[in-house]
Amino acid sequence: MFLLALGRLRRRPAAFSGLAVALFLLIATTTLFGSLAAAEITAPEAVRDTKVAGPGLMVIAGVFGEIAVLVAFFVVVNATGFALRRQLRELALLRTIAATPRQVRRLARVQLLVTTLAVAAPGGLAGTAAAHSFLTALHERGMAAPDLRLPTTPLPALIATAITLAVGLAASAVAVRRISRIAPAAALTATTTEHGRTGVLRLLAGLGALVGGGMLLRLAATRPAEELDKAGQAALFGSLVLLVAVALTGPLAARALAAALGAPMRLLMPGTGWLADANLRGYARRLTSAVVPVALLVGLSATMSIMTSTAEHAARATSATSATDVWLRQAELALLTCFAAVSTINTVVAVTAERRREFALLRLVGATRRQLLRMLTAEAALTTAVGVLLGAAVAAAATAAFSTAATGSVLPSVPAAACGWIVLGAATLTVPGILTTGLVTIQGAPTEQAGAGRD
Repeated sequence: MFLLALGRLRRRPAAFSGLAVALFLLIATTTLFGSLAAAEITAPEAVRDTKVAGPGLMVIAGVFGEIAVLVAFFVVVNATGFALRRQLRELALLRTIAATPRQVRRLARVQLLVTTLAVAAPGGLAGTAAAHSFLTALHERGMAAPDLRLPTTPLPALIATAITLAVGLAASAVAVRRISRIAPAAALTATTTEHGRTGVLRLLAGLGALVGGGMLLRLAATRPAEELDKAGQAALFGSLVLLVAVALTGPLAARALAAALGAPMRLLMPGTGWLADANLRGYARRLTSAVVPVALLVGLSATMSIMTSTAEHAARATSATSATDVWLRQAELALLTCFAAVSTINTVVAVTAERRREFALLRLVGATRRQLLRMLTAEAALTTAVGVLLGAAVAAAATAAFSTAATGSVLPSVPAAACGWIVLGAATLTVPGILTTGLVTIQGAPTEQAGAGRD
């Protein structure tokens, strides 16, 4: 299995590029906040006792690190799943020559281990450099003791690598579960069909996540104004849990939204619009894979932006927050946006690239490249719209809860310009990614691509 894993990594490194970026980002982030925690732990007592603005370095490192790991788990699960799906035919062939599901899972673990070790050193160096910059910013705002310095030790990077391995292995176990159990014959034909329906357990888990997210938002809404930071964290965690619910129940919600939004597109574009709508509704799982990262990007970014605007509005009215709180939320927004952007780009590229055989079959029955690109344009627009609507729904619920705690009203202060940029950013990441990948994918002879299956 070890030699097979290395062989696949050497032959098709591009299939693991999205996973490598996600793991690199996780190592860098955990190294960053681990270094800040190490600086606080190793500082002399007199330095630790220095009064500073804000919640303190350990709280910042703990909260930011916890949120980063939670979001990173989601991103790494997604990236691992696509890396494995690119190998589905090879894994199926291994199964036909007596490879067991345990051996398939072991192969996935080895690939993840090798990829993690490959990005460990650059990720650690990037995280250490980011820690120095972040600590400097904290010094400038009086949020860290002036004499606080980062210790010269590789321990934070090593711990970050260990955490990333643990997250990656857990993500691998989730992503490989269905692929290792699927029958070899079914895997060989999986390029053109979508197997199975949304299971009862998945729906129950989605409903459980929906209830859990609602409880967290209720907790956020009932916080007093002097505990606005706690309300903000509860609202943010609530939005993350609701996004998990969206991912679990996605095939149902995405299909319904695609059907509603696809109706006008079928009228405006009778040919390619109808085909794009049929593709999205017929492949609900594929649609969910594409829209959930968009919803993650929009939901988290809009939640943080609207909460920041609402907190500033509350500060002008009641001095309930401070400039340091606003700055921390902006830094948190930048961190979450990085993870969500990586997930969005990786997903739309992977989902489109694995449709090579489908595009070849359409070309064999008479579709031209121009018609395929028009179909992909319509699909990209629908995918973006569905993801934006799902993310906006989550952001609306989370910010209503936060606004209740901050101002006593369920109507938050919405920065229209910032929200417009968020939607534009989601479209910029999604539409060009789908079209560029599609343009590359449809190159070549369709007869060869139709018979090649998954690459």
